[in-house]
Amino acid sequence: MTLSVFDLSGKVAIVTGGSKGLGREMALALAEAGAAVVVVSRTLEALEKVADTIRQQGGTALAVAADVTRAEQIEAMVARVMATFGQIDILVNNAGIGGTTPVLELDEAEWDRFLTVNLKGPVLCAKYVGREMVKRRQGKIINVASVFAQVTARYMGAYAASKAALVQFTRILALEWSRYNIQVNALCPGYFATPMNAEFFASEAGQRLIQRLPMQRIGRPEEIRGAIVFLASAASSYMTGAALYLDGGHTLV
Repeated sequence: MTLSVFDLSGKVAIVTGGSKGLGREMALALAEAGAAVVVVSRTLEALEKVADTIRQQGGTALAVAADVTRAEQIEAMVARVMATFGQIDILVNNAGIGGTTPVLELDEAEWDRFLTVNLKGPVLCAKYVGREMVKRRQGKIINVASVFAQVTARYMGAYAASKAALVQFTRILALEWSRYNIQVNALCPGYFATPMNAEFFASEAGQRLIQRLPMQRIGRPEEIRGAIVFLASAASSYMTGAALYLDGGHTLV
């Protein structure tokens, strides 16, 4: 086996939540591996910056603004990608929200928001993108869940429930679509350094949390790149329905 199994030349990838954080890193990694990358979120201006970076590095990119919780917007996004590239080979369902709330303070609207964005969104994207993959009888779907699909922590009931459900949905979808040569896997990141959590991990509480991790550090954003290319490429052709934890050993404790 050579490194050619990781080559994504000629492939078209969609990355939701691709305008910042780990989504941006995944989009850049897939482009570097040779894929034409479609970055999707609600903010077109931020998406265009990522797309421009990919183009400046010699890649092909398209920015499409869409809300992953709205079926009509996802259907329109898929239609635009098909009109532009004629195929979709890879879907990375990365768009999601996080947060902590004690159950006694968790209102119905907040619960619904977690389940709508973190679970309904990936389901809708898989449905409409999957229709095109089924026609060609090939494809890769990567649902970005979380270490909290397995690890328990106080005040994360809504978030953890949504991510655990996403892993189970991944397994069901993998079983349904294996007949179409579509591999569906989950990527479960642990703590990674992003602008959103920088302040917390610089605090005393954040530092105490880091010291409890087996590797005693959080992940660098670029460390997500190898895993996403692996799951998107022929290197994982015999892998479906799996959850890949990239967590510095968090699930060990």
